Amino acid sequence: MPPKIPAWKEAPFVRLLIPLAAGIIIQWYLQVRLLWLVTGLSACVLLVCIFSVLALKDKFRLHYLNGISINLLLAFLGTFLVFINDIRNESNWIGHARHPACLLITLEEPLQEKPNSYKAIGTIQGIKYNKWETSKGKVILYFQKAPGIGSLRFGSQILVKNRLQEIKNTGNPGSFDYKQYCLFQGITHQAYLAATDFVLIDESPSAFKTFIYNSREWIVGILKKFITGEKEQGLASALLIGYKNDLDKGLVQSYTNTGVVHIIAISGLHLGLIYWLLLLLTKPLAKTKASKWLRLIIILSFLWLFSILSGAQPSVMRSVVMFSFLAIGEVNSRRSNVYNNLALSAFVLLCYNPFWLWDAGFQLSYAAVLSIIAFYKPIYNWFFFTNKGIDFFWKLVAVTLAAQLLTLPVSIYHFHQLPLLFLFTNIVAVPLSSVILLGEIFLCAFFFLEPVATATGKVLHLLIYWMNSYIEQWNNIPFALWNGLSITPLQATFLMIFIAGFCYWLQFKKRQILYVAIYSLLAFSALRSFSFYQASHQKRIIVYNVPKFQAIDIVEGLHYNFIGDSALLHNDFNRNFHLQPARIQQRVAPDQQISLQARNIEVQGKHILIIDGEAAMVPQQKTIDLLILSRNPRFYFSQLINRDLPKQVVIDGSVPGWKARLWQHDCDSLHIPCYNVQNKGAYILEL
Repeated sequence: MPPKIPAWKEAPFVRLLIPLAAGIIIQWYLQVRLLWLVTGLSACVLLVCIFSVLALKDKFRLHYLNGISINLLLAFLGTFLVFINDIRNESNWIGHARHPACLLITLEEPLQEKPNSYKAIGTIQGIKYNKWETSKGKVILYFQKAPGIGSLRFGSQILVKNRLQEIKNTGNPGSFDYKQYCLFQGITHQAYLAATDFVLIDESPSAFKTFIYNSREWIVGILKKFITGEKEQGLASALLIGYKNDLDKGLVQSYTNTGVVHIIAISGLHLGLIYWLLLLLTKPLAKTKASKWLRLIIILSFLWLFSILSGAQPSVMRSVVMFSFLAIGEVNSRRSNVYNNLALSAFVLLCYNPFWLWDAGFQLSYAAVLSIIAFYKPIYNWFFFTNKGIDFFWKLVAVTLAAQLLTLPVSIYHFHQLPLLFLFTNIVAVPLSSVILLGEIFLCAFFFLEPVATATGKVLHLLIYWMNSYIEQWNNIPFALWNGLSITPLQATFLMIFIAGFCYWLQFKKRQILYVAIYSLLAFSALRSFSFYQASHQKRIIVYNVPKFQAIDIVEGLHYNFIGDSALLHNDFNRNFHLQPARIQQRVAPDQQISLQARNIEVQGKHILIIDGEAAMVPQQKTIDLLILSRNPRFYFSQLINRDLPKQVVIDGSVPGWKARLWQHDCDSLHIPCYNVQNKGAYILEL
């Protein structure tokens, strides 16, 4: 009997992926200079080359040095990939420019209509001072709605007045890092353009991209023609090609809350169905070696075309790369290790775009696939059913449970919530969405047969309507969602190690793995306990950066008191986007709402005065530790003459820009520290 090959040797790319990912993370957070990167990379290449020419006995004696050299080489490769993919390191990046008069920009996508504007991403081709100079960078352009602007299309070249503004975050605690999200896509600036701020000078779109965008519009047009209902049309477009502009926001929230939003995002489920369909349609070509290669070319062409049509999202690219390796392996009649294929696909994608390592879809996609591969069979083997219908139902339950195990920590970290009824929604939504997807492909294939297409559209409308209704009914159940959860990246890592280790121990009963799982659980519990201890002793004041709204939290322990606009509390988007992340991060719940008339506040011996449109009187008897200027009151700093000046002035997000600049100037003249949340993000005073 041949000796068993160790698992780590069957999946070499798992070992190669780890140092590459480590190098990517190190470079992003430490920003090592190019000279050191090139030096380190060159030294590692030299060491590997020297080792390759050593005598066999020396190679055996120094094998550990070769391993260290290769790991360092991959780590330096990861750092180098981050450096060259960071647009800010380009010598002619637009951020290095000295206020050019105008810019030459090419639109990279069709205009997206928004309630008050049109939006598009543009690539900067050049900038002008006295003469034209080349420049690099991507920008988000918002066009004011006006006659003729809607005619701009992908590939249009426009001459733009310099209205660029650097993309900034709100700076509120726990808020989504939009600046980093854009930077990972090479986007660093944005501009709001009126009709007089730009001139269309040329239209020279790429033929391939034109084909892709026209194909997407053609598919969306067919779906809208034969499928009725706005909600149904929006979901159909998202399900087939990832077109999400028409998705109903409330419907998306329902899918998110019930744990089935993954069927809207193009992923392995969709690619798997299309791969299976392509295998079925090209089965006659599987007879000879030559025809097998033809079959491979056809399958790969359709898979990659579909991935590009769907927007080439990280989860799609992971799937298409994996299925590509699988298809190539089948032609070569080679049986490959599934873990190695998974690691290989991640390695290739991170070499293409190292910033995908931070993408939530990328993380969830790999966590789900790894979890299914590792735990589906053990869970499925819990029960055995002879009835095929019951067995199919149990397979759905098993794969749903398996997918949740490793995605649980990732999902909680990114979205701060846990759908409790995911099992009941997935066992219906997954098979039903698969039928809908195949039906949409059939509709697009036979759209020219009007009676067939019409009948198919009606069936698809009913199926999508039933699925939406089913999901929305489950979402209305009070305990469908456990939200307000918060874990750090380190806590998520320990939780994932515990889940994986404990499940592995249940299957193989290896004591060492059980110890790893127990220690990970203890570490997770200790970190969680310490975070709650810190939260119970916290005392701070937060002045949020919410455009056009007053919003202040006074945090004491695990509770907060809110002072601000009541309209903000009834605006779900602003409340959830600006305020809720901070409260989740700080683990606080509402205590009581201070009256909106409360403007003189004593907290932990600090005197806080809020001056807004309702109260502009400055009390004389106390020193002001914190003066918060809000809305648009008739207040002048001359009112502070003949009394102690405030120790700190804060201008909140509700103050008009012109007045904020005026007050900033007055504070500078009087040498009073002034903090404008509109420019610097939320103001936090630790008490």
